[in-house]
Amino acid sequence: MRVYLTLILMLLLLLVAFIFGSQNDQLITLNYLIAQTEISVAAAVSLFTVIGFFLGLLFAVLWKLMRIIKTKPGKNAT
Repeated sequence: MRVYLTLILMLLLLLVAFIFGSQNDQLITLNYLIAQTEISVAAAVSLFTVIGFFLGLLFAVLWKLMRIIKTKPGKNAT
């Protein structure tokens, strides 16, 4: 049940971000370290939302793995 509520909440937040982005059709300039590009606000919001989602997912998986490794009993214990 908790997984479904979390999934619904994440989808709602993504939906709000995409709706916000689609209402803004202005162009913005993104400066990278060695390049520069102009994209719409909608594309920027979508891009950074997806990047944030995957970074959060990566950190959650790493956190879970660290907890599993720390709680695993040693094989040499007698």
